[in-house]
Amino acid sequence: MCGIIGYIGSRNAIDVVISGLKRLEYRGYDSAGIAFFTEKGIEVRRCKGKIKDLEALIQTENLFSKNTIGHTRWATHGKPSEENAHPHRSNSIVLVHNGIIENYLTLKNKLLDKGHKFTSETDTEVICHLISDYSLSLSLEEAVREAIKHLKGTYALAVIREEEPDKIVGVRKDSPLVVGLGDNEYFIASDIPAFLTYTNKVLFLEDDEMVIIKKDGVDVKNLDGSLINKEAVYISWSPSMAEKGGYKHFMLKEIYEQPRSIADTLRGRINLDTGEVNLEEFGLPLNIIKKIKKIFIVACGTSYHAGLVGKYIIEDLARIPVEVDIASEFRYRKPLINKDDLLIVITQSGETADTLAAQREAKKLGATVLSICNVLGSSSSREADAVFYTHSGPEIGVASTKAFTAQMVGLYLFAIGISKIRKKIDKKTSKKLLDDVLQLPSKVDMILQNDENIRNIAKEFFKAKGFLYLGRGINYPIALEGALKLKEISYIHAEGYAAGEMKHGPIALIDEELPVVVIVPNDNLKEKIISNIQEVKSRGGKIITITHNLNDDLSSIIDNFILVPESNKYLNAVINAVPIQLLAYHIAVLRGCDVDQPRNLAKSVTVE
Repeated sequence: MCGIIGYIGSRNAIDVVISGLKRLEYRGYDSAGIAFFTEKGIEVRRCKGKIKDLEALIQTENLFSKNTIGHTRWATHGKPSEENAHPHRSNSIVLVHNGIIENYLTLKNKLLDKGHKFTSETDTEVICHLISDYSLSLSLEEAVREAIKHLKGTYALAVIREEEPDKIVGVRKDSPLVVGLGDNEYFIASDIPAFLTYTNKVLFLEDDEMVIIKKDGVDVKNLDGSLINKEAVYISWSPSMAEKGGYKHFMLKEIYEQPRSIADTLRGRINLDTGEVNLEEFGLPLNIIKKIKKIFIVACGTSYHAGLVGKYIIEDLARIPVEVDIASEFRYRKPLINKDDLLIVITQSGETADTLAAQREAKKLGATVLSICNVLGSSSSREADAVFYTHSGPEIGVASTKAFTAQMVGLYLFAIGISKIRKKIDKKTSKKLLDDVLQLPSKVDMILQNDENIRNIAKEFFKAKGFLYLGRGINYPIALEGALKLKEISYIHAEGYAAGEMKHGPIALIDEELPVVVIVPNDNLKEKIISNIQEVKSRGGKIITITHNLNDDLSSIIDNFILVPESNKYLNAVINAVPIQLLAYHIAVLRGCDVDQPRNLAKSVTVE
């Protein structure tokens, strides 16, 4: 999830692009760069850090250009550095890229054999060299068209060539790319806010469409070169609304991004034909995987709840004992961890102080450390023995949503991978489990389409003084997460409990004023949790169920329900997480709370 902008027009394109990058910085902020035409050809300026660092780099120069492309990076391949920053160059070809190229290593090895020299660790540079090869005998447009035939993965590209100074070529597949139409000036960007202050007239590119931006107009084409008559759309958003993609809050945008973020977490990591997980993505040698005696999972907050879900999956599939700790407690209890144990730390930012301290303590005691992290180049990823990047993109809202579901998916893949290696599951079982997870993005999307029902439930209960969340088995951590989300953003006191524990204390809280959210799986625990619902019902509690199957036994005793699609028993936890996020969000909005920046909280807690 990176930010792209390009401009051709009569203004100083460098100023336009820098201004646009500032508005796209929410999409990535570990490095930035621009490429621009001068009388000498194409020049590139880039640096590690934020847009202000790039601006400081170029402000001492008196630069002017009418054709410029720019990029702000969210690192996926290669640590944040000047060398890995975009734009990338090969001979006369310069480009910026948003997405992930799955087969970049295969392509890179072929290009190395042909004598190409690489200067970065990125997957993007491969595209640059491919286009450069074809551009020796083809136009820029034709070279891009031929090069992308070799790519597997996702991409939004903006490409320029020294021999064609009045042209930018863009193309997209599974990554957003939009075109802005101004008055004799034209823009290309990964998101509308980049150019909204200049024009609100927009062309939305679809997958496998190409745009050729010239100083005198714009052509949109299919990949066979045929022209497309695409109608412009006028956008009425304010610039701040545009940053959120038209959503009221970043949190809601990120909830709705989950089908994509889950797909990006899976991308390039599964071979469905062989029923195998690409364990190279986890970076653990086979000899380490085979000798693991015990796994410790350490995390804070929402990531801790992902760890609890991971415990259920790993123990059930791999039959390895798993212990889950809150990071702030782990190192102070003299943990019994040794060199044959694996510590998994889960952290969105990779900078959480308590998690880093626990990670360092485990390393000191000789354990192997795997970091499941969202931010490439973070402290946790650098210091771990192995790292799995969730690739869920920047998460701006303080309350974690898409990072949480991506973490659970990462743990699911890890469990399948090590179970297959340790011969705890066969090929048939592994293929079925992987097929299930490939269907997960579409099932999450089905929940999002039912958002109106969840909003109506929120309207009924947003004035409540407290909530109780109940779940059993793998859904117990989801109950904990539901309560946490509500507390974080609506300031309503809420508790998450294992449903069987309700009679050991929380049942005293139940009266006619208390909403109780119950997660009802369609599994061997269903009858037991229906008994727990009966206990709530008999005491007057208001029951909201999240369930896959609303049968007569259930419908007769509940007040409200949220129907969700069904998957296997492990992935149902991921599915059930989405409606609890939406319920908390809508309640917080109805109460007038600051959803994206709740009081007293920070996105990354970098102090103990």
